[in-house]
Amino acid sequence: MTEPNPPAVPIDNLDRARFRCVFPVCGGVCCKNGRPSVEPAEDRRIAQNLAKFLPHLRPRARQVVERRGFTTRRRKAGKPMLAVVDGWCVFFHEGCVLHKVGAAEGDAFRYKPWPCAAFPLSKERDGTWTVRQWGHRGEAWELFCLDPDEDPTPARRSLAGERRFVDRLEGGAERWRFRRGPRS
Repeated sequence: MTEPNPPAVPIDNLDRARFRCVFPVCGGVCCKNGRPSVEPAEDRRIAQNLAKFLPHLRPRARQVVERRGFTTRRRKAGKPMLAVVDGWCVFFHEGCVLHKVGAAEGDAFRYKPWPCAAFPLSKERDGTWTVRQWGHRGEAWELFCLDPDEDPTPARRSLAGERRFVDRLEGGAERWRFRRGPRS
């Protein structure tokens, strides 16, 4: 069966991968100690809109963000990482606050760092895209949803939104995320 709008970006294990997001049943476990890196322009966009997010944060996360900011000095791929409070991303509160605010404004991925928006799709160091799965390319994160035996749903079907996002990311429609410059 052919897809009506096949993605432009090839994903190396898309035909074998199985994945189905079951949030909120899982409790949002992908936001637990995930610590994604944040591109410079993503950092600026979050900072410029922080007032929208603060009322929705967990009280302790809000305190940390107000005192120390939403990123840490730790780096991943040379970029700052989102902070974690009590084991959870500072923007997690019964789901991703960045996602919820963006969705209310018409674009759920508007404020999310691209690794979060694309999850479980991942861009590997060699530039290829893959569906994160246990046993594939040394996947170390033991989230149950990355176990291909957990659910029979083909990733080709369940990840349509993430695949469209990756197409926009690679096609240049999301290039704002990679612009350099100081936080305003």
